[in-house]
Amino acid sequence: MSTLSPLTEKLRATQNLVESDIATAAAALAEESVSAEDKMDFLSGLADKGETAEEIACFAREFRARAIDPEVSEFSAEAIDIVGTGGDHSGGFNISSMVVLVLASAGVKVMKHGNRGMTSACGSADLLAGLGIKIDASPEVLRGALKELGYCFFFAPAYHPTFKHIVPVRKALAAQGRRTVFNILGPTINPGRPAHVILGVFAEAWVERMAEVLNLLDTTAGIVAHGVIDDSRGIDEVTTATRNTVRGVGRLREVDGVWNASDFGLETSGFADLKGGDIETNLAIANSVVTGTGPSGLVDTIVLNAAIGLWSTGKVIDVQSGISTARELLLGGAVAHKIADTRAYYES
Repeated sequence: MSTLSPLTEKLRATQNLVESDIATAAAALAEESVSAEDKMDFLSGLADKGETAEEIACFAREFRARAIDPEVSEFSAEAIDIVGTGGDHSGGFNISSMVVLVLASAGVKVMKHGNRGMTSACGSADLLAGLGIKIDASPEVLRGALKELGYCFFFAPAYHPTFKHIVPVRKALAAQGRRTVFNILGPTINPGRPAHVILGVFAEAWVERMAEVLNLLDTTAGIVAHGVIDDSRGIDEVTTATRNTVRGVGRLREVDGVWNASDFGLETSGFADLKGGDIETNLAIANSVVTGTGPSGLVDTIVLNAAIGLWSTGKVIDVQSGISTARELLLGGAVAHKIADTRAYYES
């Protein structure tokens, strides 16, 4: 009998897993000898029961411990990640990748953790690679990038080798239209352990739960958010086109409400301004943004998220105070220079 079988039966009885159960499960999921069928049954049972914040946090600790250490702890206390769960099927542009560049231009250390597109035509790794980053760069090169550029990108498959025995199972379940806890875990297992985070989630119901997860993981400060497009659609971002449900984390845990563009003196845009496409399309959009010809709703959305990042890391006293700074960095040439510096750094 697989070590997962008793745990799967526990889940089918709608019992929550305890820390020792999750340690056992994480080891089995990462083990090649455990059958794909047993892994699929366990992950399906966990999703059907519904993952608690405590279970997700325990899984995060287990897989953080199994990640390759990039040895960037000297930057972790000041750094931030801007990340989404994905899986919203909104077709949005890579907003977070542009926010990374704005924040790095503002002197904020950014550790972005991501992957190639899974449910989209262009993931964060795809766009950043197109802008000049070598996603397979060594930890030594990435440490240098943090020092010289102010940001780096951790390509998830390179830092989580134990996932190679889980990915086929995830893909098989995805083909059945089923998500797993790994759709949620990605944003919580950044190998650089940044102390701050802006986390977008794929569904409004997950905002409060993921804020609790980040608090259980001792996140210093951050925001969890979901943008509601309409009654049937949402996006894992704060945007100027959506009603944004937000929860604060750590130092910002008192934040609990709904944010709209008008709350920050910004115009409400149509969602069409935020649409993306394949890598070539998104690179063209990124260029239009930094040259001042991008869709106004997208520009404002990038500015708003960057202002949230400046606030979360303590660079400004509130979000409103960061709006003008972020806009000047994005449109005034700093981000364009950051892209040029990025290309030069990785080509050297």
